[in-house]
Amino acid sequence: GAFLIVERLRPAQRRPIFARGYRQDLLYTVLNATLVAPLVTALSLSFAEVAHRSLPWIVMPHLGAAPRWGMIALIFVAMDGCNWLAHLANHHIRMLWRFHELHHSQEDMSVLTVFRTHPLIHVSYLIALIPGVVLVANGTIPTTLLVVYAGFVAFEHSNTNLGFGPLGRIFVSPNYHRIHHRLNGRQDVNLGFALTIWDQMSGRAIFPTPETIRADTGLPGRPLIVEQASSRPRHFSVMLVQLVAPFRPLNTASDTRLTPST
Repeated sequence: GAFLIVERLRPAQRRPIFARGYRQDLLYTVLNATLVAPLVTALSLSFAEVAHRSLPWIVMPHLGAAPRWGMIALIFVAMDGCNWLAHLANHHIRMLWRFHELHHSQEDMSVLTVFRTHPLIHVSYLIALIPGVVLVANGTIPTTLLVVYAGFVAFEHSNTNLGFGPLGRIFVSPNYHRIHHRLNGRQDVNLGFALTIWDQMSGRAIFPTPETIRADTGLPGRPLIVEQASSRPRHFSVMLVQLVAPFRPLNTASDTRLTPST
């Protein structure tokens, strides 16, 4: 709610308060709150339990010399790195991209765009649980820190022209992440969730300029139906088509546009 207010005060692009994209993302927000969040929670708990029972040897013993706060910080950084790897895979594995492209179809970016995801794409991010499973004997990430992390990721999707100054070389800002969603240019860059270090180490970091801050977002050629494409938004029918799109047969046009670097 606070970020929605900030968007009105410091917008990257001026949009009507009830822009079509905002309304569409509100539907995805409701979907996430009612169905996806319980699904992800169940998947996460099940994954952790299966890992503990099937692969007990991956759990490291308690390291008495290491402070608990240091181990929590290590888990957090490793978790962010795993999220980066999953995100990279979503851009370079065709099957995953077909689910992930929904997130990139938004042309009216807002903080709610963080919820514009296909429910099944969350399976690819289960690898982010591995650091916590491995180091569980040495500490667990507090729920508060996970909530802050989720809020941070939501903020970087917001339609704001805000950055973090010199800290923008370390932390992902809305200005930095907007480049990842831009309409023109590679989209397999700036893949970081909270930290930019993974992009910098892989040569995929592009830091913002005054031009990129206000760049248009979306998918070139609108290969996936979007709410802005017709005279009427048809939010519910568009949402249904977007959700079933990954299961439709491929054709020549989709083969071309599924090249993740375009």
